[in-house]
Amino acid sequence: MLREVGSLYFKLLYFVVVYIIYLIYLTMGKDEVFRDEIEKASDFKFGENVAKVFDDMVNRSVPFYGEIQRMMAELSADHAKEGSDVYDLGCSTGATMIGMDTMVNPNIRFIGIDDSQEMLDKCKSKLLEIGFSRDYELRCTDLGQGIKIKNASVVVLCLTLQFVRPIYREQVLKNIYDGLNPGGVLILVEKILAEESNFNRDFINYYYNYKRRNNYSEMEISQKREALENVLVPYKLSENITLLRDKGFAHCEVFFKWYNFAGLIATKK
Repeated sequence: MLREVGSLYFKLLYFVVVYIIYLIYLTMGKDEVFRDEIEKASDFKFGENVAKVFDDMVNRSVPFYGEIQRMMAELSADHAKEGSDVYDLGCSTGATMIGMDTMVNPNIRFIGIDDSQEMLDKCKSKLLEIGFSRDYELRCTDLGQGIKIKNASVVVLCLTLQFVRPIYREQVLKNIYDGLNPGGVLILVEKILAEESNFNRDFINYYYNYKRRNNYSEMEISQKREALENVLVPYKLSENITLLRDKGFAHCEVFFKWYNFAGLIATKK
């Protein structure tokens, strides 16, 4: 009997997650930011044009993005503690908070932080559209300029730390560590470099093949790569793990890996 109840629960949870993803899909604009030729490329910015199409962009650009979101929600549900807060740093248009909402205790507050007001505006409109009822707060803050975190049981950095200038990353991680309660966790998802240059070239090629399969043209791939060159600075997986351990995190574990993308969870002692 208990097995049947458990099975029904997970089936219901699965359909809830699928339905929420479908609702997000309905709000998507198509990513054509780099469709037309740009005479002089500028650095990539998370402005209004990107905010409008971000959900389509990230779903077509990040392998297994939906599965990563589901995994982060599961991990958050197991580690979020009632009476504490869950932070989503670089919350963009709210996909992670929406995913976590299906699994995390409803009495826990979510705090979404992003340095793009345009992304936060899109996030707020999506939360209103789906009837998001959890207690939450959205803040416009540049992580590199300092971030205050307190009473956190879970902090998420999903494809965010890679956009923080390397000179500021150690301080960002220190602020997170200091703001986590004992036993709290950091969930980190990043684009990474391979440990060896030959594999790195191969993995990048496989990644561009992935984007081609998702109907990005050669021009779009090339122009976005150029725009991101000075903005997205990836580290090796080993370098990210070293950063986490140097800041005091323990029990650092890889929960996701696809060529040049990785997900890590690390616990505060």
